[in-house]
Amino acid sequence: MKKFVLGGCLGLALASALSAQNSVEGYVYEDTNQNGKKERSEKGIAQVAVTNGEEVVLTDQKGKYTLPIGDDQIISVIKPRDYQVAVNANNLPQFFYIHKPKGSPQTEFKGVAATGKLPKSVDFGLMRMKEKEEFTALIFGDPQPYTIEEVNHYTKGVVNELKNSKNISFGLSLGDLVGNDLSLFNPYIKATQAIGVPWYNVLGNHDLNFDVNEDVFSDETYEAHFGPANYAFNVGKVHFIVLDDVLYPDPRDQKGYWGGLRKDQLTFIKNDLKHVPKDHLIVLAFHIPLSEPDGDAYRDEDRLALFELLKDYPNTLSLSAHTHIQKQDFFGRAEGWLQDEPHHHYNVGTTSGDWYSGKLNEKGVPVSTMRDGTPKGYAFIHFRGNEYQIKYQVAGQPADYQMEVFHPKVVEKDRRNKSGIYVNFFIGSEKDSVMYRVDQGDWKPMKNIKAQDPAYEVSLYEWDLSDELLAGRRGSNAIESTHLWYAKIPTKLEVGTHTIEIQATDMFGNTYTHKSSYRVALPKQ
Repeated sequence: MKKFVLGGCLGLALASALSAQNSVEGYVYEDTNQNGKKERSEKGIAQVAVTNGEEVVLTDQKGKYTLPIGDDQIISVIKPRDYQVAVNANNLPQFFYIHKPKGSPQTEFKGVAATGKLPKSVDFGLMRMKEKEEFTALIFGDPQPYTIEEVNHYTKGVVNELKNSKNISFGLSLGDLVGNDLSLFNPYIKATQAIGVPWYNVLGNHDLNFDVNEDVFSDETYEAHFGPANYAFNVGKVHFIVLDDVLYPDPRDQKGYWGGLRKDQLTFIKNDLKHVPKDHLIVLAFHIPLSEPDGDAYRDEDRLALFELLKDYPNTLSLSAHTHIQKQDFFGRAEGWLQDEPHHHYNVGTTSGDWYSGKLNEKGVPVSTMRDGTPKGYAFIHFRGNEYQIKYQVAGQPADYQMEVFHPKVVEKDRRNKSGIYVNFFIGSEKDSVMYRVDQGDWKPMKNIKAQDPAYEVSLYEWDLSDELLAGRRGSNAIESTHLWYAKIPTKLEVGTHTIEIQATDMFGNTYTHKSSYRVALPKQ
């Protein structure tokens, strides 16, 4: 009998030890003195979501959680509304604990150092801060410097005009933080830190460890600098889900990459959404767009699986970068979206523009207009409850610079002119309205067309026709723009100068105007 009892105790002890090795526990607590350590007087916070990157659990009434854990996982807290997580000296949010007892596999660029034995308690301190339901996020696409010189272009061309920004809750870079050289992560971090707000990041296809043969190991250096590549957080009535949607190596042929999501990522989204109210706005952020105009850029079944997970959430928005153009996509039932109202996907213009190409401006920074005629810049997303509005800001320009207008400077009286008036409305889509009038006449609609932006083409011809080398680097060849409008230019007018006015209204009801002029002249004899 004693033998049996002793054996049972040993068995229970062994089971308990094994259980302890395979699970992690800790507390989410209110860090009232903000020292990053849980004191006895600091109370736990109930009903806060914590994840191991796949499973998601809520803390109990004492703020305690327990999760399964393996030898290569990151535990992170999903920041609830009305709380803040601490940021480090570089303004990177500290909401995670990396558990890699033996460290990352050996790669060209160093990954996570060995973390050793799992602590007895992995705790997350939060600071109470009442959040407004109206707030603004700053969104960057592809900073992507390939050299220190391009980090300086990023700093002088974008960061400096945003230093000590006011009324911004946080920033988010949508991947391609650097251009293949992962030693540039730290210079990128230092540069971005100067903006002065908490800064979240997304993994891009140029941020990978290319010397691995499994996708789960392609983000080791990213993890060492930024933490998990898949995570979530709440601000007000908005739930943000950040995802690594770069499959590397491409599972089809083990070469290059493909857009898509692994099964564990889809499981994470499913488990995460269980704890999000249905009336909240779900914002997904990743690098590769859910669709691209050419080729098979995204694994279809992953997009459809994502849409299935979102079918009960009527308020959604997804964000991407990667293409170095700007585009608004709307997914309906024909594309697999399972709701009557289409899903809005915003492919954001980039802070590197067309990869730091083009003539140098007065700051010595490449103008870097993108191939669709969108100037380099960044976006502000203004949230109000579960609604949002997007404003695109061209770097180095006034806030009202929202379109580029191209038309002849002079036309022959009464002779047809096929060049016409072209308006590149940077934030626009085919759903938007662009009107024009001449000499305060009647407003007339312009036609949305798919064509190359002539203003951008002219900038390329300057390089091609120059007898001397220009400072900087020629931009990429023009591609079709999805936000270009056209109208014939009137020539049956009196000889002299005539005024063109443009009025462009975006999907959010914001109207922008432009005014320019051209001359009508008699033909030369």
